[in-house]
Amino acid sequence: MVRQFLNWRTALAFVAIAIVTGTVFYSNYLAKKIAADERKKVNVWVQSLKTRSSTTEPSAIELTNIITSENKEIPIIATDENDKVLGPNDYSNLDSNKVKADSNYLKNKIAEFKNQHEPIMVEISKDPLYYNKYYYGDSELLQQVRYYPIIQLIIVALFIIITLITVSTRNKSTQNQVWAGMAKETAHQLGTPLSSLQGWVEMLKDDPHNEKIAVEMAKDVDRLKLVSDRFGKIGSTPQLEEKNIIELVENMVAYIKRRAPEKVNFTINSFNETEITGMVNAPLFDWVIENLLKNALDAMEGKGSISVTIKNEVANIIIDVSDSGKGISKQNIANVFKPGFTTKKRGWGLGLSLSKRIIEQYHKGELFVKHSEPGKGTTFRIVLKK
Repeated sequence: MVRQFLNWRTALAFVAIAIVTGTVFYSNYLAKKIAADERKKVNVWVQSLKTRSSTTEPSAIELTNIITSENKEIPIIATDENDKVLGPNDYSNLDSNKVKADSNYLKNKIAEFKNQHEPIMVEISKDPLYYNKYYYGDSELLQQVRYYPIIQLIIVALFIIITLITVSTRNKSTQNQVWAGMAKETAHQLGTPLSSLQGWVEMLKDDPHNEKIAVEMAKDVDRLKLVSDRFGKIGSTPQLEEKNIIELVENMVAYIKRRAPEKVNFTINSFNETEITGMVNAPLFDWVIENLLKNALDAMEGKGSISVTIKNEVANIIIDVSDSGKGISKQNIANVFKPGFTTKKRGWGLGLSLSKRIIEQYHKGELFVKHSEPGKGTTFRIVLKK
């Protein structure tokens, strides 16, 4: 699937490059052709003006008037050899209202036209030498041809982005279905041995000598049932209920503490509050806290401290899970929530990925690494909206 996605992406990139490259070259060719044609038109326009000023022949004057009136697209400004505009009407195809309103308008246009084209020089007299300059700019058609590759590039880029998003979304949807199917099948497979274990526990309870063992085994069987229930709910929309967050955290810390080395110290700080209610799915939320606590334990070599801080803010409930373990390197912080990423010798690297999905997709909250320093520990933060 990944290889197929990469092939699609490579093919799209080559197609886009080919389209854009071809468009740029062809548009550049058209722009040069139009620019050469427009320069010829300006030359004809200038020569007709010169002819009109030096002849009294009515037919010649009429012809030059027709030629000059036909230019309705190319902006032109006539100046003397010092770039001073010859007269108040010695410009063509420019906004006369802007010329009247802004005294620098023609001057700015001359500077703009200088960057676009060389002016056409017309000799007025030889002795003394005197000539006029005719500056001209790009017509709207030429501007459109020059901007066309940019517009097409934007369109192609949008097409590629939309296609990649569609392919990526489809791949993620397929992956989600696979994981959900695996989780439900795991829950189904656990069901039969769990039922059998429950029967054996009940039989052990009948013998007074095994009562203590039976009670502890019953707790572990209940735990397995909870795990099976969690797997069975993956892929379906969980129901959120109002729960006491402090109580849920305390229960999970107590469960992990019983299975942790004696030299690991656990603390919970809720700032003297005994009840902070939030909308959660208790089994899935427990799973997240359990994963964070287990990761904290794995980060320590059998000794250290784990603290959980619960803050009741105006709009959010903040839960910080901190440890004094080995910490996370800067290059790994961005990867800790990616499926399959793990620094452990055992495990699939799915715990933090699933935890993040549970908090952010199901509970509309946030889960992120608040702080981590190699050799000093890590703090994960959960933000639940009230």
